[in-house]
Amino acid sequence: MSQATVRRSFFLLHLTVALVVFYQSIDTVYRAVVGHSFGENNLHVTLLASVEAIAAVLFLIPKTLKLGGGILLVIFGIALVVHGVRAEMPLLVYAAAVLFIVVRGSKRL
Repeated sequence: MSQATVRRSFFLLHLTVALVVFYQSIDTVYRAVVGHSFGENNLHVTLLASVEAIAAVLFLIPKTLKLGGGILLVIFGIALVVHGVRAEMPLLVYAAAVLFIVVRGSKRL
């Protein structure tokens, strides 16, 4: 595999993880505000999902990638502890991808 292909693949992974986490965070904020999924007292869900959405944006920007990635890993860890590993299996994949991208650094096309 050529170096250019590896760079493009890495960039696509980075972009995909950031956008999926951002989308799911915004969806969670919406559902928490509207009250569809989390009951009456859902301020903690709204705040955590809002921070997660901001962290996903920071994770996408090369200069703030490590900050955003670190925040995402903390939030994923909180979710895993609160909900349990079985309930949050996709978070393990997101966390592994975020950790890999943070360790590897930003790779532009």
